[in-house]
Amino acid sequence: MSPSSTDITKAEVRRAALARRDGLPARERADAAHAVASRPFPLAVAPGAIVAGYSPMRSEINPWPLLRRLADRGARLALPVVMGRGQSLVFRAWSFGEPLGSGVWGIREPLAESPEVGPDILIVPLAAFDRSGHRIGYGAGYYDLTLAGLRGARTIVAAGLAFSAQEIAAVQSTARDERLDLVLTEHEVIDCRGA
Repeated sequence: MSPSSTDITKAEVRRAALARRDGLPARERADAAHAVASRPFPLAVAPGAIVAGYSPMRSEINPWPLLRRLADRGARLALPVVMGRGQSLVFRAWSFGEPLGSGVWGIREPLAESPEVGPDILIVPLAAFDRSGHRIGYGAGYYDLTLAGLRGARTIVAAGLAFSAQEIAAVQSTARDERLDLVLTEHEVIDCRGA
């Protein structure tokens, strides 16, 4: 099966967005993560609500400062685990100080004995995004598949976490692409729910 023109375009946009992200100085990336965490979170997070983040890899914006702030305010945390190609992500409970194992691509994830949980808020990594909530991930479709399944079962808010340099004018989307509700950057909160 040959790739569609949309797949080819997304691959090109992904490469360019990741190059911009990789080009950000380490200090600027760290400052951006702290800027996101220092702002008021745009949603009410009830005590005990489950917020699923991610373990940062390569030059991704670091979610740890935001997750720590939300945990300090009573949120329970979770991290994703890749179960296999074509399968939804599973979220396992995790707290700061608990050990993490090495998963697919060396991504740090909770240990197998950590209980599976259903998140109320999902913090989503990405390569590129637009203001209507469309995103380009890394190409495997894990988050699109996972969000579709979660949204079919419960109310969940998906918030992309990104540097402003990752914004593009428009993401070429398909029917299988799931939109983000919010995008959090170092400069602003973009509410995509009305887009």
